[in-house]
Amino acid sequence: MTESPQRNRPDSPSSLSGGDDGRQSQLTKRGGGAPATRGRTTIADGVVEKIAGMAARDVVGVHAMGSGISRTFGAVRDRVPGGNKSVSRGVKAEVGESQAALDLEIVVDYGVAISEVARDVRENVIAAVERMTGLEVVEVNIAVSDVKLPDEEDDDDESESRVQ
Repeated sequence: MTESPQRNRPDSPSSLSGGDDGRQSQLTKRGGGAPATRGRTTIADGVVEKIAGMAARDVVGVHAMGSGISRTFGAVRDRVPGGNKSVSRGVKAEVGESQAALDLEIVVDYGVAISEVARDVRENVIAAVERMTGLEVVEVNIAVSDVKLPDEEDDDDESESRVQ
């Protein structure tokens, strides 16, 4: 007969809970519970706005986010050296401890079914925010502020400056 050497194995959960060594009870007493329950996590409104803005822009048929005025100011701000593109333009979030509500303002491309684009935006935003933050999204209100016609120039895509 051959004997196989017994390997060191971690104690099973049953031996920890009822064992005489008291390791399990020390962990619970010392820290006050599971590590996931020690402390709070807060998520800023701006974080949820950025996630929602990125998710909304990923939907086919969404041309831009925000009203005409906010897009114009955003285009000016984007041209300032060191300024970054505002991902949260057109998004307003209200974030509580466990829930979030969002308002989005979008511009759609001409020819798309607006109701389908709005549904797709709503689904994509809810999925992204809930997956990334763990918050329950209670509502996503969508306002379609404009339709981008094929022959219109973009406010954001102004070609070259007049001055070189």
